[in-house]
Amino acid sequence: MLAPSRHHDKGNFRMATTSELKGQVALVTGASINIGRSIALALAAAGAAVAINARKSKEDADKVAQEIQSAGGQAEVFMADIVDPKAVNAMVEGAVKRFGRLDHLVLNASVRKETPFAEMSFEEWKALTSITLDGSFHCVKACLPHQIKAGGGAIVTLGGMTALSGAARRVHGSVGKFGLYGMTRALAKEFGAHKIRVNCVAPGQMNTPRAPGRAVPDVSNVPLGRRVEPDEIAETVRFLCGPGAKMISGQLIYVDGGQQQF
Repeated sequence: MLAPSRHHDKGNFRMATTSELKGQVALVTGASINIGRSIALALAAAGAAVAINARKSKEDADKVAQEIQSAGGQAEVFMADIVDPKAVNAMVEGAVKRFGRLDHLVLNASVRKETPFAEMSFEEWKALTSITLDGSFHCVKACLPHQIKAGGGAIVTLGGMTALSGAARRVHGSVGKFGLYGMTRALAKEFGAHKIRVNCVAPGQMNTPRAPGRAVPDVSNVPLGRRVEPDEIAETVRFLCGPGAKMISGQLIYVDGGQQQF
């Protein structure tokens, strides 16, 4: 694995000296803030042109693109709700038209919400599972022909702590992420012949802003003693898209400080 690029310096993005993804193109969903933002910056630091997807936070997405462009990288924002197949197809075609190809897809977009199961409506259930499962389906379907044409590439899905462990008040989130694990492994088997590698990164307790009312996680059960930084997830995704991971596929990779989520 490459040494961490540490593409942040006092809050400012800068291109790294390595460029293992030079000439390649990556699409990152939910890339305007937090983990998605860090992934977009990490892939750009590796030399990739980055298609930045967001559903509604265009101002934040534009800031990510400007950060990359100011450092000499290539990036463009593509607004789309990944639950809408027409919007996804337009986004992917737009990215290919802009950059000429598509090599990597990072499925980061998700919604995190806590609701007791007895109070959960079917509409809420569908809203969360649709983003994780239906949205992933639409994105993969749209990207695969271009990845095959490019001669292969990587698909990286973003899992979660509760997929295998389960969690009260987050049944919909647990089910969606568990399904994503199955999708990851099945796609890895089906498209390996096309040199497309598919892996899932499962973040641990993240050091990111939390919604009002949500408690800060207890890290006493994390052997490494702290929460995970977004850059640490991003560096793992960068590795999985790069040549160092050319024989890694169908894997679930935990970045959780040794917490052991299963």
